[in-house]
Amino acid sequence: MRAVEELYATYRDDLFRYLCSLTHDPAQAEDLLSETFLQALQSAGSFRGQSSEKTWLFGIARNLWLRALRRRRPTVPLEDLAGLAAGEEPADAAAARMLRDRIRTLLAQKDERTRAIVMQRMQGVPFETIARALGISAGSARVMDYRTRQWLKETLRKEGLL
Repeated sequence: MRAVEELYATYRDDLFRYLCSLTHDPAQAEDLLSETFLQALQSAGSFRGQSSEKTWLFGIARNLWLRALRRRRPTVPLEDLAGLAAGEEPADAAAARMLRDRIRTLLAQKDERTRAIVMQRMQGVPFETIARALGISAGSARVMDYRTRQWLKETLRKEGLL
């Protein structure tokens, strides 16, 4: 395998554009680009040549981006669902109770699998564990959780509760 400096000169621009397309943030893309080459340097000895160097680097970059996404997306316990959107918490405890009740009512409209995913995520259960229990992929569980939370936020905003 070529030296990391040579890989950097060859693939830096392609990787940066790729990371910008994922993050939509040039500063974050730059950080991830640095991390990508740092990790490539640290694991250069384990590169077996089963893929091209470019594919290997793009895989490292994608994994670092996914890791960054996971760190930024905390789980939301049921008691804190009132704060679905940052800074949009109700003014008093009565409003918070009403909002929690409405969220439970809305979730009851969803199918059993979707409810199970959302409720388990609120308890901090990892997507991989949820997916195994439900016989679906972790990616499917992530998508269902994300879409349901987005639907909840949108519905609550329309109702004037957020």
